[in-house]
Amino acid sequence: MNLRTVTTTPFDDQKPGTSGLRKSVIDFQKPHYLENFVQSIFDSLEGCEGQTLALGGDGRYYNRQAIQTILKMAAANGIGKILVGQGGILSTPATSCIIRKYETFGGIVLSASHNPGGPDGDFGIKYNIGNGGPAPEKVTEAIFDRSKTISEYKILEAADVNIDRIGSFKLGTMEVEVIDSVVAYVELMQSLFDFDYIHQLIADKGFKLCIDSMHAVTGPYAKAIFERHLGASEGTVINGIPLEDFGQGHPDPNLVYAKELVDILFGDNAPDFGAASDGDGDRNMILGRNFFVTPSDSLAILTANAHLVPGYKNGLSGVARSMPTSAAVDRVAAKLGIGCYETPTGWKFFGNLLDADKATLCGEESFGTGSNHIREKDGLWAVIFWLNILAVTGKSVEQIVQEHWQTYGRNFYSRHDYEAVETKPATQLMENLRSAVGGMKGTKLGAYEVEYADDFSYTDPVDGSISNKQGIRIGFTDGSRIVFRLSGTGTKGATLRVYLERYEPDSSQHDRDPQEALADLIVLADEVAKIKALTGRDRPTVIT
Repeated sequence: MNLRTVTTTPFDDQKPGTSGLRKSVIDFQKPHYLENFVQSIFDSLEGCEGQTLALGGDGRYYNRQAIQTILKMAAANGIGKILVGQGGILSTPATSCIIRKYETFGGIVLSASHNPGGPDGDFGIKYNIGNGGPAPEKVTEAIFDRSKTISEYKILEAADVNIDRIGSFKLGTMEVEVIDSVVAYVELMQSLFDFDYIHQLIADKGFKLCIDSMHAVTGPYAKAIFERHLGASEGTVINGIPLEDFGQGHPDPNLVYAKELVDILFGDNAPDFGAASDGDGDRNMILGRNFFVTPSDSLAILTANAHLVPGYKNGLSGVARSMPTSAAVDRVAAKLGIGCYETPTGWKFFGNLLDADKATLCGEESFGTGSNHIREKDGLWAVIFWLNILAVTGKSVEQIVQEHWQTYGRNFYSRHDYEAVETKPATQLMENLRSAVGGMKGTKLGAYEVEYADDFSYTDPVDGSISNKQGIRIGFTDGSRIVFRLSGTGTKGATLRVYLERYEPDSSQHDRDPQEALADLIVLADEVAKIKALTGRDRPTVIT
């Protein structure tokens, strides 16, 4: 085995987004592209020599090849040991779990999350730090800065490691330990939730559920948890075999892309409960029989009922939500007398709050929920949390949501996504809004009076770091809001996200369709931002 130093030149597009570097598979297959970014990670990590890292991915196309490259580069860069998931499989929550359980220096996660996979799909890579969470901006900026000046990378010339067999292997002087991808994560879930109580609900009381893993990474985890440990019948987990192209599907757990699950839960003889998770397992969608739970409502309901769950029975230190997420959880936090923090989009912003014990539960409107048990959002954790609440209360999903609205009021909420918009007009749209918000306060927009309008800026209450330009907010005196953001998770063009929210305390109005309840705000959003005029789009790609 020989250590090679390979001469290379920088790529100018390796700036990590909210969840690492995501590009098309074709981009990652360019000579030196993956290697440059991996070397930039190693070069940016002070003191990583001799340390242990976790490594795994969501099983998408190019996952196995990338793992072999990273193993050989890690060995060449003096890493002491790599814990790699069997078959290269590790969900993002499980990777965070492994980092924390074994106190590794950090970890490398291979995923493009909910983006499509396959040879013509997307791929991604991100670095997680020692607390198990995504690298903060100071780390990702250092990686990006290094990628702009890199001139060489180091790699070991060696045969591929057999990552399908559990055990320890040597790669040069580095140890490679192939670990069971599922066991540690299941043990963590058992420490938080009452598996016996949930088992009684499913096995003894005839409670029926359907879990859609969307041919993504959670299949093995879901089968172990729901079918083996919680007593659900075989076949409860559908699309449970991870495939490199996700079965030619789009592994995004929403009402559009999880259509098979939606049809089951809204069809004849529907089960009591349904849930879906995404490509890397950190997102979730919750459904009852003929009933959809918005992610914003889900966070609020988990917060309000956390005392029913063993892992959270002693109370919450606080909660946090991303800025575009509805204010439903704010009302729960106020009643509980705990702190509520509003952060930019991106799970990395929750890490400091969790580490400082300022927040216990966190959530994003983009179907991500989690807690201080790890430092990533966690799809299956949220599903088990819901099942624990259902087991204790004996109520249906719809009953729990309706009773929550009666207590706290309903935040009508919807997100309109305009996907693959040309970058130039999307950027112009945001710049126009950025220029306009300064003069909006106190003005009338349609029937609404503007209470505040800004480009959201966040000062971290723990370390004082500042994040600017995090989305345009227009808030009205009645509590309604419109938010505009360009997403950092797509790889083709830009995704414009428009968030609409209106608070309704009157329970007689709670059964209205959200699109109907938000109709005037939807029209107003187009008028203010000139969406159709600038992008040519007369309707969103996805509505959730």
